[in-house]
Amino acid sequence: MTNERIYLVTSLPPGAAEGSELAAWIRGQWRIENQLHHVRDRTFHEDASKVRTRNLPRVMAGLRNLTIGTHRQNGHTVIAAALRRTARDHLRPLTALGLT
Repeated sequence: MTNERIYLVTSLPPGAAEGSELAAWIRGQWRIENQLHHVRDRTFHEDASKVRTRNLPRVMAGLRNLTIGTHRQNGHTVIAAALRRTARDHLRPLTALGLT
């Protein structure tokens, strides 16, 4: 049997939150990680990007976030499939952004 100890740093005063509340906040953080960063890594292959100079990495991350957020707002849960569908028609990205 293995015990795992996790340390959490928070600005809350002692006793301001129960252990179950803190655990829910941690799970919420992992939800963000899975919904955004995992998609950026797996679908957009962000870690393999050759963009490394000046502000370009931040700009590209912003564009990827915009793309993911737009597709999620339009009800898509599988971003890779949404990207393939959008790529088939040059007007779909504009429609997704509400520009047509």
